[in-house]
Amino acid sequence: MRQRRFFDCPLSEKMLYTAFLLLMGVGYQMALVFLYTSHEGHDGKPGLSIEDIVDTYYGNRSGTRLEAAIRGPMAGFLQKIEDRHQIVAWLKEGASEKGYSARIRPILGKTCLQCHSPASGLKVPDLSTYAGIRAVANVDTGESLHTLMKLSHIHLFGIGLVALGIGLIFRLSAVSTWLKVTLMVLPFVAIVADILAWFLTKWDPVYAYTVVAAGALLGLAWTGQILISLYQLWFLRAPEEKI
Repeated sequence: MRQRRFFDCPLSEKMLYTAFLLLMGVGYQMALVFLYTSHEGHDGKPGLSIEDIVDTYYGNRSGTRLEAAIRGPMAGFLQKIEDRHQIVAWLKEGASEKGYSARIRPILGKTCLQCHSPASGLKVPDLSTYAGIRAVANVDTGESLHTLMKLSHIHLFGIGLVALGIGLIFRLSAVSTWLKVTLMVLPFVAIVADILAWFLTKWDPVYAYTVVAAGALLGLAWTGQILISLYQLWFLRAPEEKI
C-alpha cells in the first residue's frame, strides 16, 4: 500500500498545515530576535559573540553582576561615563554602605531607580536600598541553577511539542528515508544538547560553543522541514499511475 503524501491532502488540510508551518517559522524568527537582544552586549561590545553566551551562563567572574550590567546591557542608561566609573570604583573598594549612601545612590536616582525600585512593580533587582544593591554587588556567576532548571523544563516541553508538530507534517514529504529521519530527529537531539550545554557552560566556558552549534542545528533542521513541506504541499504532483 502506497504511503500517504502531501498531494493526497485535501485543500482544507493543506491550508491547516501551511498556516501552522508559517506560524512556527515566524515564531522561530521572533525567538532569534529575542535571544539576540537578551544576550547581545553582555561583554560590553556591540553584537552577539561567544563571550556574551559565556557571560550569560558562566558569568563574568572577574567582576560583579552590577558591573557586568552597567558595562553591558544597562550601559546606555548611565548618561555619563564618569558615573559608571564611580560605581565600578565603589565596587572595587568593597561596596561599603557609607559609599553607597554618599556617592552611588544619587547617581542611581537620576536614571536607574525609576525601574529598579519596588514602586515600579518590575521584577528587577532593587537598587534603592543598600541591602538590595548588595545582592548584585557580588561576583557574577551567570544564571543560577534554579533559573536554568526553570528555563530547561519550559524549553523541553515547549520546543518538544513544536518539533513534534512540524515532524508530523513533514512525515508526509516525498524525500529519501535517511533525510526524513535525520531532519525529524535532529531537533530533539539539538535541544537536549543545547540545554545540557547551558549547565556545562556554567561549569566550563568552552561549552558555549556547543550552545551555538546546537542552536544552529535546530534552526537548520526546522528550516529544512518547513521549506520542503511548504513546497511539496502546493507544488508536488502525484505520479502518474502505470497501467
